[in-house]
Amino acid sequence: MEIFVLILIIIIFLFSVVIHEVAHGEVANFLGDPTAKMAGRLTLNPLKHLDPIGSIIVPGFLILTSMLTGAGVIFGWAKPVPINPYNFRDQKYGAAKVGAAGPLANISLAIVFGLLLRFLPFGMDHFSQSLIFVFGYIVWVNLLLAVFNLLPIPPLDGSHILFAFLPRSMENVKIILTQYGLFILLFVIFFCLQWILPLINYLFYLIVGVPFF
Repeated sequence: MEIFVLILIIIIFLFSVVIHEVAHGEVANFLGDPTAKMAGRLTLNPLKHLDPIGSIIVPGFLILTSMLTGAGVIFGWAKPVPINPYNFRDQKYGAAKVGAAGPLANISLAIVFGLLLRFLPFGMDHFSQSLIFVFGYIVWVNLLLAVFNLLPIPPLDGSHILFAFLPRSMENVKIILTQYGLFILLFVIFFCLQWILPLINYLFYLIVGVPFF
């Protein structure tokens, strides 16, 4: 993979993750928890959200690996916004609403840029082709973030949604997932992406109307 494409993916990924985290904080604030707001995290300034390891070291290492091998997984994360669920007015489903906010923000971005790709009359000039390239990766990266974060594995957002609807009779499931979530997540990242990526490519096709590059 070319270095330009890798850098572009990282930039799109970081800004998409920032929007994802801000969405969590905004919904939490709306539900009565001002923790993220007081911490200065309801901003699109990426410097407020970057994690030295997850946003710089890990992606940089994976980029270098991809350059050397021509393949690999590009992965990273930003600092989660601080949230205190005990402040939520909706104690039953507040955590689920906040958890869903991030993926929904990414889905919204994917739909907006996907529809622009689908319906704008792009030309064949270099600028138009560059926009198509950038917009395409914005759609794909945001779909990846949305689908991945909706997996019901702690600490991903899908686990908060699952736990809000899980009956008390299945409390053991919550305990097991909480204890072993990190190991399950690592297994999914390294061994199950071959099933997740076709789903993302299919969603890309549904929105844009053409296959991913």
